[in-house]
Amino acid sequence: MIFEERQVEKNNFSSRAIFLFILVGVGFLVVLFQVFSLQVSSYSSYEIAALNNKNYSVPVQPLRGEILDRNGEAIVRNEPTFDLITQPDLIEDPELLLEILKPVIHLSAAEESQYLKKFTEKAFVNKELVLKKDLTIEEIARFNVRSFGFKNIFIDKRHRRISDYPKIFSHVLGYTSRADNQYDSSVGIPLSHWVDAELTYENGLINGKTGLEETYNKHLLGKYGQRIYEINARGRLVKTLEYYPPEKGLDLITNLDIEAQMSAAKALGDRKGAVVAIDLSSGGINVLFSAPNYSTNKLSNGMSVKEFKNLIQNPDKPFFNRALQGRYPPASTIKPAIGMFGLTNKLVAWDDEIDDPGFFMLPENGRIYRGWKKGGHSNVNLKKALMVSSNTYFFKLAYQSNMKDLASYFSLLGFGDKVCSDCFDEDQAFLPTPEWKYKNFNVPWFTGDTVNIGVGQGYLVATPMQLANYISIIANKGQSITPSIVQAKQKILKQETASQVLLSNRDWANMHDALTSVIEGEGTASSIKSLKTFQVAGKSGTAELVSLDSKEAYLEVRDTELLRDHSIIIAFGPMPNPQYAVSVVIENGESGGAVAGPVAIEVLKSLLNEQ
Repeated sequence: MIFEERQVEKNNFSSRAIFLFILVGVGFLVVLFQVFSLQVSSYSSYEIAALNNKNYSVPVQPLRGEILDRNGEAIVRNEPTFDLITQPDLIEDPELLLEILKPVIHLSAAEESQYLKKFTEKAFVNKELVLKKDLTIEEIARFNVRSFGFKNIFIDKRHRRISDYPKIFSHVLGYTSRADNQYDSSVGIPLSHWVDAELTYENGLINGKTGLEETYNKHLLGKYGQRIYEINARGRLVKTLEYYPPEKGLDLITNLDIEAQMSAAKALGDRKGAVVAIDLSSGGINVLFSAPNYSTNKLSNGMSVKEFKNLIQNPDKPFFNRALQGRYPPASTIKPAIGMFGLTNKLVAWDDEIDDPGFFMLPENGRIYRGWKKGGHSNVNLKKALMVSSNTYFFKLAYQSNMKDLASYFSLLGFGDKVCSDCFDEDQAFLPTPEWKYKNFNVPWFTGDTVNIGVGQGYLVATPMQLANYISIIANKGQSITPSIVQAKQKILKQETASQVLLSNRDWANMHDALTSVIEGEGTASSIKSLKTFQVAGKSGTAELVSLDSKEAYLEVRDTELLRDHSIIIAFGPMPNPQYAVSVVIENGESGGAVAGPVAIEVLKSLLNEQ
């Protein structure tokens, strides 16, 4: 019995021993596998992780592309500047350094304060810290002869975004500004590393904020490079391991013409307004000028808070782009469109005459709509009505028109829509319809509303850009080419399909002849015919800001400048084979032909190299 119990006990022990042996063996195999995995199969991944702990990548800012005019001349370029750079981690006493440096480099109190403020955070790692920007030649020379005494200070080249024409192109070019939160995920550098970016521009990482700088920012920006540093356990940058240089942004070739833009600015002088000129063969915008304006150089490279506040609060609104955003009654410049609508819809023929007594009476209620000339123009047909700008003729023609159909026709000419393919913040102005009026005012569209539209007054408003586009369609005999600032071969924005305005060849010939007579005949803009050697077609307009019933009231209003009429002209030439179309709006300038006309002529002369 005892023997049997011992035998059972012995067997149980053997079983437990075998089990324990197996368990230990399995454990050993698991450990062996882990060691193998760490040393062999997972070696590369852990090696990479270790390297990542030792490596620190920072982006390297590229140089932006330049913006050129149609002749290849730089409108915006990158100007080298030289900054004084320090290495804070190698400097024990920054205040002592500043004292030693003062005889060599003049430092303002603000520069000293800013440097000391940033010194501590930069001293943790051996990153660069700018002490003074934009050194003069004299400062560079003084420092270089004494540089042996400043081992932890050096001069390095930076750039600033600059234009030689900072004001006349301000609205079309726009400006660049510091982008503190700029991050390009395609570079593959962690977001936290961007604060240490190696800078090409003295103002840091920059982006386009308005104008072409913003619209084509990606095109101009270029491709970031990167520098990979080795770092120690404390996070200090030890040495450069690899360097991938940045790629400069692409230059932007525009349709703008520097000389013509300068001519527009000079001719407009200190008056408020806008000028737009379009190449009729390409749709290229050669002039896009708005006044008053501001300096893009100031905004891009340093403007005080006070200066910026003064610009913002300026009652003349220098930031307001009148060429693209200004809303103006087209006045008599709309009359060619009314005439074309009448021809298209068989409401009028070229030889049809009416009597112009100087007013039009609305048949429904006898309301009087007066022309600009007392006593009228006697018998007028469409050509004469355009030449002498007969209000009565176009009052009557508009009265015969259906406003819904008229609005649809105006839309073919670009009214009520954005017409430029790459203009920044273009306004579509306003094209009224009966439906709009009822929806917003809960009153119907009256026949009198349409009559007012016939002379470009009432609810209809247009931008100078729209007026230039409209007259370019007429100049091209119905062919609409979408205006653009950047040359078509470089455009990276969608080109809209243009529509055509259809008239017979005879009608187009007559229209060009009539509009030529406005300037070259005895028309309302004949005062400018002697200002050039070539023939020009066009239509002037005087946009009323206040509706008046008497000459006395009008003379009284003229005493208040801001209530005076706007001066407008749309023109194209040289005739009979026009190359350019131009629109000019001068706020509170009064007479369209006499005031806006000379500006248009100067721009055309510049484009045609006939100065």
